[in-house]
Amino acid sequence: MTKLVAVMVMVVVVVLTGAAWGFNCPVVIKQAEDMLKKAEAKPNADTKPLIDESKKYLAEARAHHENAKTKRDHGDAVRKAKFALALAEEAVTLQTP
Repeated sequence: MTKLVAVMVMVVVVVLTGAAWGFNCPVVIKQAEDMLKKAEAKPNADTKPLIDESKKYLAEARAHHENAKTKRDHGDAVRKAKFALALAEEAVTLQTP
């Protein structure tokens, strides 16, 4: 259920921001990396799957950015990085008592 909420939030964010953020890949990727570091500081059974999935999306975002040839490719990188960020944020939230 929590994954569904995170994905829905990210869909809303992507729709509102659009692909115009396509060239902000490094910024969004860095935000996701920083949040993932926070999440990895205190993992537990509830947050481990979120952290793993966040790492997967972050790796995909980096790959999209590195291999980008068009604005769409950069948009895909930003979208994946935002998914990674949302999952890491959820993990951090669940770690807070």
